[in-house]
Amino acid sequence: MATQIELTRAGEGKHVAVLTLNRPERLNALTRVMEGELRQAIEDLDRDDTVRVVVLTGAGRGFCAGMDIEELEVLPPGDIRAAQWMRPFDMNRRADYQTRYGYFPAMRKPIIAAINGPAAGLGLVFALYSDMRFASEQASFSTAFARRGLIAEHGIAWMLPRVVGPGHAADLLYSARKVPAAEALRIGLVDRLYDPERLLPETLAYADDLARNVSPRSIGVIKQQLWAVPFQDLAEATRVANEAMYASIQSEDFKEGVAHFIERRPARFTGN
Repeated sequence: MATQIELTRAGEGKHVAVLTLNRPERLNALTRVMEGELRQAIEDLDRDDTVRVVVLTGAGRGFCAGMDIEELEVLPPGDIRAAQWMRPFDMNRRADYQTRYGYFPAMRKPIIAAINGPAAGLGLVFALYSDMRFASEQASFSTAFARRGLIAEHGIAWMLPRVVGPGHAADLLYSARKVPAAEALRIGLVDRLYDPERLLPETLAYADDLARNVSPRSIGVIKQQLWAVPFQDLAEATRVANEAMYASIQSEDFKEGVAHFIERRPARFTGN
C-alpha cells in the first residue's frame, strides 16, 4: 500500500529528518492512514540517535488542509477518544501531554513546521504542536472548526491564546476566517516568513545549524522545559532547571561545549 508520508534526510551529516505529508492532490488532507504513519514516523525518529531535528512540511501547494472531508463525513464520534491514539508518551508521563498529538512535545528533538501552503483545521493543530513555524508567503491559516459545526479541538483553545494572545485567538476560532501569511507573521502565529522558493532551503539551513552546532542533549532538556513551564510556577521552574543544570555539568556534551570553544573548532556533540 502506498505511503502517505515521505521521509528523507538532509543536512551536512544527514541529521535532519524531513517528513512530508504526501497527498498533494488533496492539499495533504489528513486520513487515518496518514495520521497513523505520521505518529509512527515521529516515534521512530525520536528513537533514532542519528536524527537531531525534524522538519514537517507538505507536498505540492498545501501544508495540510485538515481532515479529509470524505473521512470526516463517516468518522465515528468515538474516534476522538479512541485508545489507539491515546497510548502514553514519555514527557515524564506528564498528564497534560497524554493526548492525541502529545507525541509532538514528547519528542526530544525539535520539530519545525515548514508551512508551504494552506494550513487549516488539523493542519493548524500540527503547526501549533510544532516547536517553531516557518511559513511561505503563499501560506494561509484557518481554524476551520466553527464553519464545519465543530469546536476548538485537541487543546487548540489552550495553545492558540499562548501563541497569538486571547483576542486574536478568539477572532481566529470564532470566525474561522482565512488568515494570510503576512498577518500570521504580524500576530505571531508564525516565526519567520520566506519567499516560496526559499522556504524549504532556509528551514533546512536553520535545522542543519541546530543539528551540527548545538548539543542535542541540551535541546532535548530545553524543549521539555519549554513545554512543561506553562504548568509550573517560578519556584518549580527554577528548581527543575537547577536539577537539570547539575546533570548537564556532568555530561559529555558540556565537556565538548567547553573544549570546542577553547580550541576554536567545530563542535562534536554526541548527545551524551
